[in-house]
Amino acid sequence: MHGFQYQEGKLHCEEVSIQAIAETHGTPLYVYSANTIRDHFNRLDQALAELDHHVAYAVKANSNIAILNLLAKEGAGFDIVSAGELFRVLEAGGKADQCTFAGVGKTDEEIRYAIDKGIYCFNVESEAELRNINRIALLMDAVAPVALRVNPNVDAKTHKYISTGKSENKFGIDFDQIEALYQTTADEMPGVSLRGLQMHIGSQLTTVAPFIEAIKKVGPLVEKLKAAHGIEFFSIGGGVGIVYDQALDSAKSDWWDKEAEELPLTIDAYASQIVPLLAPLKLKIMLEPGRLIVGNAGALVSKCLYHKNGTAKNFRIVDAGMNDLIRPALYQGHHEIVPVTSRENSEKLSIDVVGPICESGDFFSQDREMENFQEGDLIALLSSGAYGFTMASNYNSRPMAAEVLVDGDSAHLIRARQSFEDLIKGESIPQS
Repeated sequence: MHGFQYQEGKLHCEEVSIQAIAETHGTPLYVYSANTIRDHFNRLDQALAELDHHVAYAVKANSNIAILNLLAKEGAGFDIVSAGELFRVLEAGGKADQCTFAGVGKTDEEIRYAIDKGIYCFNVESEAELRNINRIALLMDAVAPVALRVNPNVDAKTHKYISTGKSENKFGIDFDQIEALYQTTADEMPGVSLRGLQMHIGSQLTTVAPFIEAIKKVGPLVEKLKAAHGIEFFSIGGGVGIVYDQALDSAKSDWWDKEAEELPLTIDAYASQIVPLLAPLKLKIMLEPGRLIVGNAGALVSKCLYHKNGTAKNFRIVDAGMNDLIRPALYQGHHEIVPVTSRENSEKLSIDVVGPICESGDFFSQDREMENFQEGDLIALLSSGAYGFTMASNYNSRPMAAEVLVDGDSAHLIRARQSFEDLIKGESIPQS
């Protein structure tokens, strides 16, 4: 499901005109579809109904408290990677005992905060971290629940910056060392309890094959740890990809272009392959999806400021920049760009869509054929719901964009645009 479609040539999010939202709140602007988020979460949840399972949304994908609140109401748990994300979850109405805390660099303060709040589990990335959690828990007269993260050395065949399951990646504990470390933990660390085993092989996977390979490799280890230490869950991480390279045709209501080369790994196809492998383990299965839930639920709306046609390039300079959406610059990430108002029989032109940032890497498309748009026109960068706003910055002292959540025929401002005063909040000039 998606929440973006044309109605009489005007792009809408659910039942609300994007043009109207932009006129009210300005641009650049993130717009999210609440019904798309609910639909994706519930379809995944239902596809795994055969298993004792728990879906923990990866907060890093999109951490606005309105979206966290929406997912908490649907029954989601949360995968967090910082104390700040745990704070957000709690402020949004989520529960600490539904949170798993991942990440390779947890500080002492973060560990104490998470133990004090009563999180469900730490996903531990190294022996040094494990011993530190044990030390802190003993000082607090507490027992911290942990799951060690195993690195199965499986190539997810994704972008090198988002691959996490190979031996050269910084994440997790080597497969050959994990069993011995569980025994060491049981023998030497009374401040922790072994609650489960976790893995995550990477993000934006568009085939189920790497998941199957990893589950088959780690499954026998899970059975050994269950017998030896009574672990209660196995987390298989997240990573199911979405389709970015899709045109939204004003003449059609379908999101997926059946002629496109890039086809989605659907929720049903994913579940049908992994459920038979996981069911025999007779453990709670945890998943940590982020992009799958929110990626196609969001769009970044921007206004064309200038057009510049040269001998080599046709540039369209827009008011969103790499500080608002860094994926194209960082990952060479593709986002389909569509006009907010689609004109019948509009000419197609090869265009570079670029932002105002003083970097040559500040672009959203290069030499891409698309509907020609002019100064003052609005465009939407689709599939921007994940790793868009959460990776945004104030580079070039640009205020952060506003965020709007659409639910049916209602549009709610869920983050106000930053002011200039916000840019320097907390800064001070030394008094001489």
